[in-house]
Amino acid sequence: MKFTKHLFLTAFAATGILLTSCSNPADKTESATVAEAVEAAKSVANSSIYSIRSDSTISFVGSKVTGSHGGGFNSFEGEIAVADNKIVAPSKITIQMDSLWSDNDRLTGHLKRADFFDTVNIPTAEFAVTSMQDTPQGPELTGNLTLHGVTKSISFKPEVSISDNEVMLKAEFDIMRFDFGIVYKGKVDDLIRDEVVIKLDIKATSAS
Repeated sequence: MKFTKHLFLTAFAATGILLTSCSNPADKTESATVAEAVEAAKSVANSSIYSIRSDSTISFVGSKVTGSHGGGFNSFEGEIAVADNKIVAPSKITIQMDSLWSDNDRLTGHLKRADFFDTVNIPTAEFAVTSMQDTPQGPELTGNLTLHGVTKSISFKPEVSISDNEVMLKAEFDIMRFDFGIVYKGKVDDLIRDEVVIKLDIKATSAS
């Protein structure tokens, strides 16, 4: 009887450790505002163009009940346009979805299949800037995000540094994958969370 009680207490303690170690990474980030896609913004005349550099990074963190996984994309390109010290259209980033990587090879393969990103049939994702506004909390960048073949307008608050030679943009926010038609639930006893954390570290150099 004592042995059974000991096993129960040990299992209960292990469960407690598991639960406390599997918090939602999105609890530490601000959610992007997601709305219906808006009309593409017109290019701003006489804007300065910066080319996105290869040392930029686009990464993500997804999680489920038992843990989380990080990943990102190795291949993307685009440009940032600046006018009046703000990021404007036609700023755009295009991601090659088959360049996706994660911290687990088996997961990487699954993420590329139809359950998630379906990279064979939907080979690219894109973020196209529509506006940048000043808010009391800092700049807010808005653009149309096309992911998994679904386009939504998203707004988030990045850290932005602009000079004559370089633009640097950093942001960390979360989106709801269901908003973009990614609805795979995972195992019944290990459900995948809806929120996905997006991390941007974009560096761009003046094209001139």
